[in-house]
Formats: sequence, C-alpha cells, structure tokens
Amino acid sequence: MAIFDLKLPKSIAKALNLPVSDPRRQQIKVLKKLLRKARFTQFGQLYKFDEILLSRHPGKRFQQLVPTYDYSKLYNEWWYKTLEGIPDVCWPGVIKYFALSSGTSEAASKYIPITKDLIRSNTITSLKQLVSLTRYDHIPKRSIGKGWLMLGGSTQLQKGPTYYAGDLSGIQQKNIPFWFMGLGMYKPGKKIAKEKDWSKKLEEVVENAPNWDIGFILGVPAWLQLCLEKIIERYKLNNIHEMWPNLAFYVHGGVAMEPYKKGFEKLMGKPITYVETYLASEGFLAYQSRQETRGMQLAVNNNIFFEFVPFDEHNFDSEGNMLEDPEVLMIHEIDMDKDYAILISTNAGAWRYAIGDTVRLVDKERSEIVITGRTKHFLSLVGEHLSVDNMNKALEMAASELNISIPEFTVAGVPHGNFFAHEWYIATDDAVDATAFAVLLDDKIKGLNDDYEVERKHALKAVTVHVLPEQTFMDFMNSKGKVGGQHKFPRVLKGKVMEEWKAFLQKKGI
Repeated sequence: MAIFDLKLPKSIAKALNLPVSDPRRQQIKVLKKLLRKARFTQFGQLYKFDEILLSRHPGKRFQQLVPTYDYSKLYNEWWYKTLEGIPDVCWPGVIKYFALSSGTSEAASKYIPITKDLIRSNTITSLKQLVSLTRYDHIPKRSIGKGWLMLGGSTQLQKGPTYYAGDLSGIQQKNIPFWFMGLGMYKPGKKIAKEKDWSKKLEEVVENAPNWDIGFILGVPAWLQLCLEKIIERYKLNNIHEMWPNLAFYVHGGVAMEPYKKGFEKLMGKPITYVETYLASEGFLAYQSRQETRGMQLAVNNNIFFEFVPFDEHNFDSEGNMLEDPEVLMIHEIDMDKDYAILISTNAGAWRYAIGDTVRLVDKERSEIVITGRTKHFLSLVGEHLSVDNMNKALEMAASELNISIPEFTVAGVPHGNFFAHEWYIATDDAVDATAFAVLLDDKIKGLNDDYEVERKHALKAVTVHVLPEQTFMDFMNSKGKVGGQHKFPRVLKGKVMEEWKAFLQKKGI
C-alpha cells in the first residue's frame, strides 16, 4: 500500500493541509495557541499568560513578561519539578517522557521534557516533509513507499519514578503512529529497535538487511556509514544498491553532511537524494522542502514559536553564554545572512528557550534557514570568530581539492608562546601530509572569514593538523559511552572534553 493511499486521522490530515501564509501571522497564531493551552500551569500563572493573550501585541508582551532561558536555568527553576511527577508545571499534565541529551560537549545528561503533543507535532512535520518529496524532480517516486531504516537510540527506555527517559530517536520510534507501523515501512522493527547494545543492534540490522526493501535511511552519518559498510562487507557487495535497489533518500540532521558525502558516495551504486532536517530533542524545527536548495523551511505553523538573538558581543560573552536581557527579534524582524541564536517556545513546556544553535536566514519569503553552528562551538580566542559553518566549508573545499574523505574532525584553541594557535584533528583513512594540509586549510579559512585572515597576521600565530584514522574518533566516543543513536563528535574542544581527548590520545600513544 502506498503511503499516499492511506486514510490519515482527520486531525493530522487537517494539519498537513494548513496553508503557509504570512510567517508573522502564523507565529502569533502559534504563540496564542501555546499560551491558551498552558495558561493554567504554574509557569503560565506566574508569567500572566492570560494578560498576554488579551494584549493587542501578544508577541511583544510575551517578550516583556517572560524571561529568556537556557537549559540550566529552566531546569533548576521549573523542569526539575516535572521529573518528580508534579503535573501542570510548564505544560498541562504529567510529563511521561524525557529525552536524554548531552549535546556534543556536556558531560552530564540533560532531561528534555517530551509530551504527546510534541510527539504529534513532530509526526506532522515529518509528514509535511514527506509530502514535499513528491515535488522533487528526477527521483524515483516508488522509493517513497518503500522501507525506512531508522538507525536511532534504543526504544527500551530507562524507567524513572513517574517517567521514561532515553534518546529522542528512541522515544519517537516507540511512538510511531499505528497507521505507519501498519504499512510495514518501519525498519529495523520493534524488536531490534529495543536493543540497547549498539554493537548487537548493528549485527541484527546486518543480519536482517537482505529481507528488507529500503527506500530511505535515517540516522547520524558516522554510525549509518558504519552500518552500510558492514552490510557491504558481510554480503560481499560492490555497493549497497546491489541489495537495496530502491534506496533513494538519506534523511539526515544534527551535523553537516558535506564532510561525509565522499564516504557515502563510495558505498552507493547510483546517486541518492540528501534531505536535511532540523530535529532537535526539543522539537522538529525545520526541514528541507525543496530540491537543490541550501535552506530548511522553519515549521512556523506547527506549535513552535521562534525568536532570534543576534549572535554578537552585545548578546553573548566570549564563552558563548547568552547575556541577561538580550536583544530578541521575531521572525519578521530578522535580516538575511546574519547569525542568530535561536529561542523556542513549544508544546512540551519550553519557554523562550535557547537550544544552543545558531542559524542564518537564507530565504525570507519561504522562512528558510541554515544552521551555522553552536553558540559554544566556535573559536574566537583573539577575535577570529571561526564558526562551525566556516570549518565545514573550509574542510570540504580542502578535501575536494585533494580528493580525500574527512568524515570527522575537531579543533581546539591552544596557547602558542605569548599568543595563540588552532590545533586541528582530522579523521581520514586516505594518505595526506598533515603539514601541507594545514597550509591548505588555513588558506581556505582565510578566504571565507575576514576576521580570521586579519588575526592570522597578528595574535593567531599557528595552525597545526593531526591526521588520525576514523576509528580513533569512534573509539573515543565509545570510551565515553556515546556510541550509536544521536551521539555526535564535538566540533570544538574546550575545557573538560579537551582534557579527556588529549588524555585519550596520550594513552593510545598518539
């Protein structure tokens, strides 16, 4: 049965057909809906949601009355109560699920509330993206109705006193709609998805791979690439299309895909379409809705209210922490091609919450953005303002010029005499001279970033590169218990994580 022949629940069908009109109007409508639903919660009562709803300008009144939050502030003041089973704290009812998210640099796990309302919203945005794929040119439409291999966290969640906790991917898979399960499209299936041991899960996927007709693959690039390599090796294939001829789409998110593409191309027998998503633990924020575009369309009409803080020295300190009382803009107030930290308010009780990402608007009419990095994953030791976006692009250009694949990398700012240096660690199994690559990479970054070019003449005195096997990066993640699922390697090393990385390399004699 094709997915588009299926009769969807009326509420979801209606949501899928919502017209996309003026983004400002859509966002005010979303904000009012969220405020109405949460006005009798502890949070809503304290911050006068009723008063905001009666205001002529609810967006501005919301900004005046409700403070901005990062995770620590929101958890310490509010979310900790929800873990204790207290109802109606920031969202009506008891919170049954929590996504465990440590990002890429934090040592301790964060507990992000996940409600049934949020899961439903994520499902609707997923379906909107699926519908958008039918408008893509030159792709096999039959692949859309084939199997979806979702390589995420375990659906066997940790049980707390009043809740279950685990990877968002595991929670989302555990709550896959019955009508989607009924189509038989979901792989690897409930039994394998429950497996907590990543190695065992991978072996079971490899074992069952010949029984599936896969059209979509979904997951973090590093772990998905490893899975495909194991399938090809096990069954002595030349490429994955010999087993899955209908594989046409890779739905990815969380990290930039460019560094991984060369590695994936080696595993394919024909081109596939890469579809980017912006699915954070806190919600499904945006998705690529058009072919051959670099932007993702914000989900402006599906229970997420967006705000934007200019990512500059007026609003953030040198460590990437948001200052008190920052300048905050709504979607109709932001400019093209400027970096903003993103704040969200959602139907899971996140209010004016800074998720830690920076984005840039690339199409105002369509509300399309690109992710440019993390507020704390940038290097600016001396004013070079090197973003993850700069890093990804420079590495992509350098790797392309040398025809090598660099699936993982990280960089640290280190002292260099009385000045500073950037120390890069790149993963590649191809032959490359580290010194020559450092010169090439440095030149590419200079071409992308004027501030960096200036500082290379002054206080940023050196750029060094260490070339390591890809397995070294995976072994480090394994040593921290961050294997598979949604775990990603940090792009910038700072503080405790940098100390752990250097100790790890020293122990391995590198």
